[in-house]
Amino acid sequence: MTLFSGLRKEQISTEILAGISSFLATAYIIVVNPSILSQTGMPFSAVLTATILVSFFSSLMMGLYANNPILVAPGMGLNAFFTYTAVLTNGLSWQVALGTVFWSGVFFLILSAFNIRSYIVKAIPKPLRFGIAAGIGLFITLIGFANAKFIVPNPATMISLGNLNAPALTFIAGLLVTVILLIRNVKGSILIGIVVTSLLAWPIGRWWGGPETVITIDHIVAKPDFSLLFQLDFVNSLKWSLAPIILAFVFTDMFDSLSTFVGLAEASNLLDENGEPRNIRRSLMVDAISTTIAGLTGSSPGTAYIESAVGIEQGGKTGLTAVTGAILFVPFLFLSPLLSAVPSIATAPALVLVGVFMMKPVIRIKWNDLSEAFPAFLAMVLIPFTYSITQGIIWGFLSWTALKLLTGRARDISLALIIIDIFAILALIF
Repeated sequence: MTLFSGLRKEQISTEILAGISSFLATAYIIVVNPSILSQTGMPFSAVLTATILVSFFSSLMMGLYANNPILVAPGMGLNAFFTYTAVLTNGLSWQVALGTVFWSGVFFLILSAFNIRSYIVKAIPKPLRFGIAAGIGLFITLIGFANAKFIVPNPATMISLGNLNAPALTFIAGLLVTVILLIRNVKGSILIGIVVTSLLAWPIGRWWGGPETVITIDHIVAKPDFSLLFQLDFVNSLKWSLAPIILAFVFTDMFDSLSTFVGLAEASNLLDENGEPRNIRRSLMVDAISTTIAGLTGSSPGTAYIESAVGIEQGGKTGLTAVTGAILFVPFLFLSPLLSAVPSIATAPALVLVGVFMMKPVIRIKWNDLSEAFPAFLAMVLIPFTYSITQGIIWGFLSWTALKLLTGRARDISLALIIIDIFAILALIF
């Protein structure tokens, strides 16, 4: 651990607390990912094992190689595309679909090895970076409110306030406790808030309110299932007819990871001396390797997690945060049922508050210059409104280029930005 030998004792404790907080905010993927991918016929227990393996190795690499406090795990949205589009709609076997994940990871590695993705990041205009950061914050907040069922779907108004029942009141209490702790600068505020909310949630369905028990632990130990290791179809997944599937994984994962790195860096000041996201080339390399590992172990692509903002706001600034989170995944190869002790309403307050912290960059947008303000605003609002980081960043790029061209400011468009626009259009097509 010589990489972190320069940290003081209090910094180490802060990083570890941050890693625990990020893990708790991200741990839902251990159960959610297999629940989605198992619909393709893949064994639930085997996908769960693959999810943990991808999360552990990828987050560990992010911490040790890239020295960034960002967890990496199978991405939401990417797992839905794998299941509902690649397999259930296009009729691919899950073995072939895993092969397309692997080859998309190889393509990522090529882009990353030649530093192409880093050049793309540097070409993103500053106002768009600020808008993306704020948009991700709003997105995380929306996820938090939705997880707590404080905001629910409504056919008349699209969304509306949920019922003020026991779970909702528990969420509000947890949110209030966490805010007060943060205001008082209590160390480990977010983690304490998660624990307190979990304890408050325990009686739901037992002592008061709720049609069902929120926290249930049927058993503690679960045996890992390694049956999906190396079950991908290398050959049949490399057919020309599957190029659109591979490209879809490539473009979706690329924009998700780029926007996550840029957004977290801008909101949390994780920048290098040139004002660029810190260690971006190594971080993107890890993201690419994660996708390759996913294909080999039996999961949808891995990507950087926006929930890492929880730990970053807790004080995580180095790779030790990611290493801590990575290590915490390992026991759940055997203890995954224990995750039910941390319900979604317990991590929801942390996600809502992260949205508050990530709104800070909006004050740096030149709101009196619509050629810059409108693309930044479009990226910011479309991320939560479309429930997609990818769509927000794509339309932000395209609107920036269009407005600059049509208002005689073509000098503000770099060659690299044009390349981004091409990728963005391809992402929309595929």
